[in-house]
Amino acid sequence: MKKIYFLFLLLASFGFNISAEAQNLQVHYDFGHNGNKFKDRESLTTTLEMFRPDKWGNTFFFVDMNYKSDEINLAYWEIAREFNIRKTPFNVHLEYNGGISKDFPIKDAYLAGLTYAWNAPDFSKGFTITPMYKHLTKTKNKASWQITSTWYWNFEKGLFTFSGFADCWNDRSFATGNAINVFLSEPQFWVNFNHMSGMDKNFNLSLGGEVEISRNFVHQDNTFYFIPTLGAKWTF
Repeated sequence: MKKIYFLFLLLASFGFNISAEAQNLQVHYDFGHNGNKFKDRESLTTTLEMFRPDKWGNTFFFVDMNYKSDEINLAYWEIAREFNIRKTPFNVHLEYNGGISKDFPIKDAYLAGLTYAWNAPDFSKGFTITPMYKHLTKTKNKASWQITSTWYWNFEKGLFTFSGFADCWNDRSFATGNAINVFLSEPQFWVNFNHMSGMDKNFNLSLGGEVEISRNFVHQDNTFYFIPTLGAKWTF
């Protein structure tokens, strides 16, 4: 559950002078998948996100926490800073990823790259793509790469939002330490209550969920996994 700040990021990527800020808290119930391989997977995740633009670019971070019955079992965060390149659709992108888990190690990673953004003229939809150099810690071969893409589509006058991200990167196998390609995507669909007829515009609740699509992310067996969630989001 991450990177749900696409509209604001795209606006800032084009160098618009905007003062909008966005924060949201998401709660997801994880339905799991593929039987015993996910029997110990946490069923509840919270995601806190913050996006803040300024005249130089924008800052974004999110924090994920996974919960077991009586404790937080995993905490993970990413923080990214982007710098405008004049009034162009390009931004310089700097990023840090890291966290802690009781079940497996999480390597710190430092990334740098260039973001390209596109928007429809009415900003109802758009996408970004960011190729990056990725520096992995706690591993012998530290040099790597990552490509991240995000998208958003607001339709039916903002009542529905389809958004998400896709990451593809080169990492190291848990078992052998050899290079392995990893894929992770989380398309989300939301129904936005503040755009319903007769609803208060400040009632910023959204209901929906996502599907985590991954390959070699947790189970490095070259198999695609599809894990749906049911979610609620409050934007403030």
